[in-house]
Amino acid sequence: MRAWLLTPVGRFRLMAIAEAWSWAGLLLGMLFKYVVVKNPIGVQIMGPVHGVLFVLYVVFTIEAMVHLRKPLWVLVIGLLAAIPPFTTWPFERWVLRR
Repeated sequence: MRAWLLTPVGRFRLMAIAEAWSWAGLLLGMLFKYVVVKNPIGVQIMGPVHGVLFVLYVVFTIEAMVHLRKPLWVLVIGLLAAIPPFTTWPFERWVLRR
């Protein structure tokens, strides 16, 4: 296992990217469900995957912000970033540059 995955920041970075990509998979599944083929299999697969990654992102964001001693408002922004599609990755890049 990679050493960077053993750190709170490494887990946070991985989950921020994975959660953003899972949004892409879920939205693609919704496109196929409602527009292209009218088959729900994409949403049935990506829905639970995205749900698990969402919860892991929340847990690892809290862990990383506590580890980095970030103020509460940064943590709140990080948690809110999980709601709109694709915003966890830019948040991760922003918070680690500060």
